[in-house]
Amino acid sequence: MKFTTLGKTGVTVSRLCLGCMSYGGGDLPAWALGTKGWHVNEEDAREHFKLALDSGINFFDTADVYSVGKSEEITGKYLREMADRDDIIVATKAHGVMGPGPNRRGLSRKHLIEACEHSLKRLGMDYVDLYQIHRWDSLPAIEETLDALDSLVRSGKVRYLGASSMAAWQLSKALYTAKENGWHRFASMQNHYNLVYREEEREMIPLCVDQGLAVIPWSPLARGFLTGTRKRDGGSTARSEVDTFAKDMYYTEADFQVADAVAELAKQRGVTAAQVACAWVLQAPGVTAPIIGATKVQHIKDLVAAVDLKLTAEEIAALEKPYQPHRILGHAQPKAKEMVKTASA
Repeated sequence: MKFTTLGKTGVTVSRLCLGCMSYGGGDLPAWALGTKGWHVNEEDAREHFKLALDSGINFFDTADVYSVGKSEEITGKYLREMADRDDIIVATKAHGVMGPGPNRRGLSRKHLIEACEHSLKRLGMDYVDLYQIHRWDSLPAIEETLDALDSLVRSGKVRYLGASSMAAWQLSKALYTAKENGWHRFASMQNHYNLVYREEEREMIPLCVDQGLAVIPWSPLARGFLTGTRKRDGGSTARSEVDTFAKDMYYTEADFQVADAVAELAKQRGVTAAQVACAWVLQAPGVTAPIIGATKVQHIKDLVAAVDLKLTAEEIAALEKPYQPHRILGHAQPKAKEMVKTASA
């Protein structure tokens, strides 16, 4: 495993971050975000965490909404059992719906502080290394959100702050607002970035590089689309059959042409398509550690090997050539009328 620093912080993280959304599942309420139909249960997850740690991965990312906290429980259980707390970097997120009540979501001070306390209880830990806002929330003033996050750092419950999936102007606003008020700023951006969705190269990634934020992309394999298992006439894995989120984002002809280029290069190099796709993200400017997910142990083995896979300039150009611009995918941009309404509130 190779390591780097988390942006401008002094924290050292592995070049891969194990994403823990796939751990959990079970019988979830209708409003919950879970891995229905393709989750890894608690017992089977043990081997995943052992392999990740044995491979040198020290960076783990989850969120409260993943299987309504079950992912955090599983993540905390195995990390407490298998790792020294001082040696690992644990990240979680808040924003999403955690119950039917109107205050059990969003980025209000009330919800953020409660969400953090609940996450720590589920993880079985005294603090979280990286606490991230899962999405932007235009309802509370940004000052309320940032002040609440700052108080969590000063209380010792959180070491660093991060953001995820928003517009570059929103991140910029949060950064300068925090600086103006002397609050702790975001140290990282967890954004949607892979070979079939490169819109983040326009503004977000340059902003992160300029401001010294770590870039830790989610879905580096496009939710499995780039592994060669998705077909033009439909999916061919348990996940692809039920993952409507992926089908709403990818599956255009241009996307399949990118996947074809990945498969062709993988064949030439004698590696897997997943390794090629991950290696491309790892070499992309500004990227600190892509967040990899796994439903099988072999998935982790493949992607750990990708850390040492070096692509040539010609290979990178061939992979990027079929790309076509996309609409914003992975988060919702506020509409102009919503922005006006919020500003006048």
